[in-house]
Amino acid sequence: MRIDLHTHSNVSDGTQPPAELMAAAAAAGLDVVALTDHDSTDGWADARTAARALGIGLLPGMEVSCKTSQGISVHLLSYLHDPDHPGLLEEINKAKDARRTRAERMVERLAEDYPLNWDDVSAHLAPGATVGRPHIADALVAAGIVADRNEAFANILTSHSRYFVSHYAADPVLAVELVREAGGVPVFAHPVASARGRVVSDQTFHDMIDAGLLGVEIDHRDNPPEGRAQLRRLAARRGLIITGSSDYHGAGKPNLLGENLTSPEMLERILDAATGSAPYLP
Repeated sequence: MRIDLHTHSNVSDGTQPPAELMAAAAAAGLDVVALTDHDSTDGWADARTAARALGIGLLPGMEVSCKTSQGISVHLLSYLHDPDHPGLLEEINKAKDARRTRAERMVERLAEDYPLNWDDVSAHLAPGATVGRPHIADALVAAGIVADRNEAFANILTSHSRYFVSHYAADPVLAVELVREAGGVPVFAHPVASARGRVVSDQTFHDMIDAGLLGVEIDHRDNPPEGRAQLRRLAARRGLIITGSSDYHGAGKPNLLGENLTSPEMLERILDAATGSAPYLP
């Protein structure tokens, strides 16, 4: 079985609608795919309908925005949680609202130096989509200011840029607790992706495990080889589920569906631990 447990649709910062993403996953030879949009489950229904029609398995999920007290960004994948759980829903709605306010403020700053306004960004948003910097990047590309998202993030949208604005995100320990309360399976996404910015301390990692973290995404293109080896040792010591995935965003990133995979044994561990919602497995 070919299993990819980290993908994004245009419900967040991917470029394809959920149904189109499922078709791309089937075309890539995947047997099971997880839809993990940022702070949103709005794509689940369309993805499930498409998965049934295509005969491909679907794990409904989400990528929860988190931030430590030191300001370090943490991405927490949640699989098969209850999408209506009040506590988790409150946190992701706070994050979504903060993302939009942050994006609007960034566009205001950018407009001082570039021919860009909020309408330009809105043109790249699907209805109800979770707003992120990639959408601003797409507007910059459309305006001819940069060539692609990578150039936008390397210069204008970097966290060190004067245009950057931070936003609210849940503490990762709280997020882990809420995902577990919602019957979901929390997995730490690309935890040693140092090229993206600072990574969490060993203490934060262990605090998350003690709070109920069940897995770690190891085989991901942004985790360097030495970091993957360290993560495997940690996973063995603490009995964590190990996943591999593409973090596919359609045309938004070079990542290819199925470029990293999760084993059937690890998928079974996720299914056994989940109580919040059901997968679709043909």
